[in-house]
Amino acid sequence: MVTYAEKPWLQHYDKTVPHSLEPYPDITLHQMLRDSAAKYPDNIASITSARLPLLGRIPEKITYRQLDAHTDALAAALVDMGLKKGDRVALVMPNIAGFLIAYFAVLKAGGVVVATNPTYPADKMQFQINDCDARFVICMSLFYKLLDGIRARTKVEKIIVTNVKDWLPAPAKILFGLAKEKKGGHYLEALHPGDVWMLDLLKQYAGKKPSVEVRSSDLAIFQYTGGTTGTSKGAASNHKALVANMLHCRACLSSGGDSSKEIFLGAIPMFHAYGMVTVVGFATSVGATIVMVPNARDIPDLLDVINTFKPTLFMGVPALYNAVNNHPDVISGKVSLKSIRGCISGSAPLAPATKREFERLSGGKLLEGYGMSEMPTASHCNPYNGENREGSIGLPMPDIECRIVSLDDDEVDVPVGEVGELVMTGPNLMQYYHNRPEETAHTIRERNGKRWLYTGDIARMDDDGYFYIVDRKKDMALVGGFNVYPNNVEKVLSEHPAVLEVGVAAIPHPEKTGQEALKAWIVLKPEQTVTAKELEEFASRSLARYEVPTRYAFIDALPKTTIGKTLRRELIAMEKEEQARKKAAASENTPAS
Repeated sequence: MVTYAEKPWLQHYDKTVPHSLEPYPDITLHQMLRDSAAKYPDNIASITSARLPLLGRIPEKITYRQLDAHTDALAAALVDMGLKKGDRVALVMPNIAGFLIAYFAVLKAGGVVVATNPTYPADKMQFQINDCDARFVICMSLFYKLLDGIRARTKVEKIIVTNVKDWLPAPAKILFGLAKEKKGGHYLEALHPGDVWMLDLLKQYAGKKPSVEVRSSDLAIFQYTGGTTGTSKGAASNHKALVANMLHCRACLSSGGDSSKEIFLGAIPMFHAYGMVTVVGFATSVGATIVMVPNARDIPDLLDVINTFKPTLFMGVPALYNAVNNHPDVISGKVSLKSIRGCISGSAPLAPATKREFERLSGGKLLEGYGMSEMPTASHCNPYNGENREGSIGLPMPDIECRIVSLDDDEVDVPVGEVGELVMTGPNLMQYYHNRPEETAHTIRERNGKRWLYTGDIARMDDDGYFYIVDRKKDMALVGGFNVYPNNVEKVLSEHPAVLEVGVAAIPHPEKTGQEALKAWIVLKPEQTVTAKELEEFASRSLARYEVPTRYAFIDALPKTTIGKTLRRELIAMEKEEQARKKAAASENTPAS
């Protein structure tokens, strides 16, 4: 009988992937940028572009020499303005070159990056900025008024501002200023006294460097996450952990050629650990190019970027790959995906149909993987050249150990092949949750001299060391006395030819108080139709009777996070509201006795 301690996954690594990467280099994240700038000074670090009438898509490029110099200058400015080692700095911007500069500048200055979702409403933004005790914020001008509005209720002393047009090519910069800057909310007449434009700092501090000693053991990021309990909290990780995970990604996705020639599609949000590590970190550590995509939900623009710049690596989420697969320009062949050789899909289960179609269209490999902000960020991935098992998140990356523990007794391992909670340890494990000692103790526990992360994900491992995520513990449903996993139901329904996307969740049973029922929310492909009864019959061919949803709703779009995860809690809230309306209507129509 195979055991977790035997690490059977090692026998299924690609030949080019070592079983261990120890010893890990004792360096910081920004040292990797400095090394790339020294080795590949003229390589293009980032491309920002815009499509202009008659001129087509015009790029604005920043070389590694320039990126290193810009980040030195901004870091020196931050230190001069009073940033102390260990201070947290909130970054509030989408995927623009300004994010790259701010990210590495904060690290060079000895600060801790707190990358925040720029679309957050004021109350959520205020919570995170207060929770991390940020004194400095670096933002895009579009979000400045919101931040200035909450400033009095935070410890923020200074806001550094960049405009999206700062990173556009000259013709696009002019047109943006004339046509979109005011209309889109990017224009600012003046900044609050004491605040400053990023470009002004880059000019003022050009040629200067910060005099701060940063060690690999120093904190690098607070990554806010719902984590294993749902409460937003900052997962604190040091430089060493993030460097280790970059090396994991490099080992598992190496083409065997010159990695500095890779072109990364920068579509996944960089304020999320996934984009921050597998795109920003990975690309800059090898001297590769990142093509910026500020809004990946604009699929026509995304496809135009792909068609123009021919990226080779595309880190994404299932919803994004699915949207690309089904866009008319891809279906017609107007846009080619043939440049893409490798992709990692994370953050949500990858439907087999989506994987097959993307690989057919691109000719590349779409590898399902898995990771958490608490082990930023990738822990598992299917092998690039080896077997990709359907429904599997793949194999643990080098030096990452995994076990499956009982849902009834989380100190006891279940036999290989059985379902339980996934627990992990490795060199990329976070240090703690900021200001959350109880949740840290709940999530990270010591066993046999090692710190283990209890993920909150229900999973299993097969005899060869491939892992399979069954569902989140909190999403598991109890239907008729049986455990039902919505992820599995979604995978089956997504195979129906009329279904574009599907979300499944447990809802309060409309007729049986205290019990649960399954409901599926369906987004149809254009010009496709299907009935609830037909979907029920389709699901019955692959699922047990108690797993088949008996309630369906057809909607235009699923509620999702910015990273592309379906928000089941919002689907459940929609259902509860609908049930409440029906109950209220029924009571109004009931005759008085």
